[in-house]
Amino acid sequence: VPEYFNFATDVIGKWASDPTKPAMLWIGPHGDERGLTFAYFAEHSNRAANAFSKLGIKKGDRVLIMLPRVPEWWESVLGLMKIGAIPVPCTTLLTPKDIQFRAEVAESSAIITDNEGAAKFDQVRSECPTVNAAIVVEPNADLGREGWVNYSQIVDEAAPEFTGEKTRSDDPCLVYFTSGTVGYPKMVLHTHASYPIGHTITGKYWLDLHEGDLLWNLSETGWAKFAWSNLFGPWSQGAAMFIHDARGKYNPIETLEMLNKYPITTLCAPPTAYRMLVLDEPMKYMKANLPKALRHCVGAGEPLNPEVIKVWEDETGMTIRDGYGQTETVLLCANFPPIQVKPGSMGKPSPGFEVEVIDHDGNPLPAGKEGDIAVRVKPNRPTWMFKEYWRNPEATNACIRGDWYITGDRAYEDEDGYFWFVGRADDVIISAGYRIGPFEVESALKEHPAVAESAVVASPDEMRGEIVKAYVILAPGYIASPELASELQEHVKRVTAPYKYPREIEFVETLPKTISGKIRRVELREIERQKKQSR
Repeated sequence: VPEYFNFATDVIGKWASDPTKPAMLWIGPHGDERGLTFAYFAEHSNRAANAFSKLGIKKGDRVLIMLPRVPEWWESVLGLMKIGAIPVPCTTLLTPKDIQFRAEVAESSAIITDNEGAAKFDQVRSECPTVNAAIVVEPNADLGREGWVNYSQIVDEAAPEFTGEKTRSDDPCLVYFTSGTVGYPKMVLHTHASYPIGHTITGKYWLDLHEGDLLWNLSETGWAKFAWSNLFGPWSQGAAMFIHDARGKYNPIETLEMLNKYPITTLCAPPTAYRMLVLDEPMKYMKANLPKALRHCVGAGEPLNPEVIKVWEDETGMTIRDGYGQTETVLLCANFPPIQVKPGSMGKPSPGFEVEVIDHDGNPLPAGKEGDIAVRVKPNRPTWMFKEYWRNPEATNACIRGDWYITGDRAYEDEDGYFWFVGRADDVIISAGYRIGPFEVESALKEHPAVAESAVVASPDEMRGEIVKAYVILAPGYIASPELASELQEHVKRVTAPYKYPREIEFVETLPKTISGKIRRVELREIERQKKQSR
């Protein structure tokens, strides 16, 4: 780690020395295509930095960025980095109340968004007194919208060269809000080293990227995984990104069409997408249209069910390599390309980290024993981790146990050093003295062809304390019935230990999820608690 570092100048600037080097193949919502070079992003982020500076944005200022997958997102993030300002990426799904919360807690000085986001912000603008600059990104932005400046106009008018103050490697660089699976989202502060340099692990060792590769990561802009695989990971390796600015509901057939049409070499998708891709209709399309360029697939966000990995490998010949990390860290564990995959496992620890499964006293546990996933931070804290939960010293201190940072996730390690995810610490079900991880039950359910997706939670029970309750979304062509529920229960008994089977099954159309797509089991547990109390 050098004393001074800035990804926007030191990395993007390096690749931009070749004016023809491709950085992005962007596909718009209506199918329009744009090929963009590193030189393009170097110049446009210079212009953005100059334009933002003219608006009064300065080093250390927090700026909310709430945009879909448009090139201006990258231009803005890189431009703010050059100033030393701190981007705060937000999903476009935020409500006005969510925007107010983030602007207030981060004391944001500016917001960059599109027309849809501007309309939301206007509803709470009076409650966001620290926001002095509001920038709208739209080709045909409503210039009559009071109090907003047009991004294209100010950036086009700005100078193409930028010379600003250097940033130190330990300067604040980026703030992400946690997913909020439990409680209110917290602000995760990263430095110019932690994510920008640390995601070399992601790009080089897990995504296995090289110059000439084209990576497609399906993440949405507000999720930290977007920074992992749509910014620092690929661009640190000089690889290009495929960006599909899809709006609306996810369509697995459309994904397969893109993989078939464009020379995409690497796919990174969340488990929800893979689970939809292995349903009957998409697999039928896949068999007839195998992607020609695709060579490497990874999954992240939540553990991927072994059955999904098996079906994908049977049909494509490629293994989905699961990875594990957090908003607070870079990649902590993964099924790296040289390592044999044990389907359902998180893989092995990343280079540069000492990861263990520990007990309540901070002692590493033997193979097969479930405990807390932890990262050693003493005597030397890994550089590739967040600096702190910003402005929340209580939360920062609460995640430390002796020499370890506690991730909040539970797992066990096998005799070969592979880690196996059990669940969030709050998600583990204790029924009649047995500890049951929801993921194992969900994976067993997924092996049944009727199940498209499921969420398993604890439901209060007078006799057992808690029982296993499964919320199930059915695959197309299946109809909910007591008989099907019984069939699923018997199926789980056969696939895993009988005591883990869901004693209650409820068929649903949707599951509550965070803005980053993770299932909010805390919400389902609360529903169960209220149901049982009202009886």
